[in-house]
Amino acid sequence: MADLLERRYKTLGPYSPLFYAQPLEFVRAERVWLTAADGQRYLDGYNNVPHVGHTHPRVVEAIAQQAATLNIHTRYLNNRVVDYAESLLATLDDPIDRIIFTNSGSESNDLALRIANQHSGGRGLLISDFSYHGHTHALALATTGLVAHEGLGAHVRPIRIPDLDAADAGRPAADVLAQSLAEVDAAIASLQEAGHGVAAVLFDSLFSTEGLNRVPEGYVAGLSSRVRAAGGLVIGDEVQSGFGRTGRSFWGHQNHGIVPDLVTMGKPMGNGHPIGAVALSADLLDEFGPRNMYFNTFGGNPVSAAAGQAVLDVLADERLVERAASGAAGIRAALEGFRGDYPWIGPAKGEGLFFGFDVYDRPVGEAGAVPDPARTKAIVESMRARNVLISRIGRTDSVLKMRPPLAIEPGEVSLLLDTLADSLAAVGAVARA
Repeated sequence: MADLLERRYKTLGPYSPLFYAQPLEFVRAERVWLTAADGQRYLDGYNNVPHVGHTHPRVVEAIAQQAATLNIHTRYLNNRVVDYAESLLATLDDPIDRIIFTNSGSESNDLALRIANQHSGGRGLLISDFSYHGHTHALALATTGLVAHEGLGAHVRPIRIPDLDAADAGRPAADVLAQSLAEVDAAIASLQEAGHGVAAVLFDSLFSTEGLNRVPEGYVAGLSSRVRAAGGLVIGDEVQSGFGRTGRSFWGHQNHGIVPDLVTMGKPMGNGHPIGAVALSADLLDEFGPRNMYFNTFGGNPVSAAAGQAVLDVLADERLVERAASGAAGIRAALEGFRGDYPWIGPAKGEGLFFGFDVYDRPVGEAGAVPDPARTKAIVESMRARNVLISRIGRTDSVLKMRPPLAIEPGEVSLLLDTLADSLAAVGAVARA
């Protein structure tokens, strides 16, 4: 392990982060289980990239068969690519009826910004004040949740995303909604006064980087309508919330009753195979296409399309979205139940198979209670020591993050929750000592 870590530093450098105080070396995986080099097995309660399960045999077979037959780019005709495009579009709402394939979520969001800039004639962008949407230069200028040397672009206005379970807890939802939308109005006015105009708002409908914020009903719809009224487009980043992750809907934005102008996708699309997409209306594509010779050598190649189609087929045939929905109530009840023994954790957060809670330094609601990243990290490390993998998110790294592949079975969910109970007890005991 030490030798591999040293070789990594000498080749990849020391700046790409690794999970856990003691990094893990994995050698194989199946469904929701990862096997380390020392033979120990770990329950994966974190990774959304293998969306339908690690090394799913149908996805592996589809990739292998297509790779052994033909792999070309989209400047040639191929049934496999068009078939997949039709299947993917069938999951989306009108007026979205066109797909541009890319290689990643970063590339998808970057392209969506280009389309929005051309459509609006401006560059102004609204973004959450603690978010991440990719690694391109344009997205680095709009990154507020990670360190980026570029800094915030002059054309970007960050907005605070309300959270009825944390920062706005105890306040009337109507008051929080009014204040939050007033902040949106102010950000739009600022962009217009500075001459940037309004090109788009870009958001993840689960607000996952922010800490799984629970927003007032009508917030996302109000945000979207204000941006459109100012001439901009709504970009829904579905890398985290899409493909049935929330259980309630196939796409996260559907939980808010809106249809974005542009839907961006990545990671889970190919179950680990690199593929992304921008979904949009024919009108927007017809506006963008004649003025840009856009093509993508690897985006939407037949092997990627085979992987993507296999993911859609598995989601349907194994009823994974329905399973995510059916288990959600039990998960939430278990998380809420922990609060009786551990008053320093906040309400259950998230949707479906993306869930967690805030962790504080003292009982929630007590004077002086603040988020506790050290205690949160201790829980994550305690889970890892018990062979269950989770992580943490939020602006202070104090929200537990659990996001297993949708293939997880009820017994494995119970194992995750039982292990979490043990870890909460262990960390709580240390805090009392």
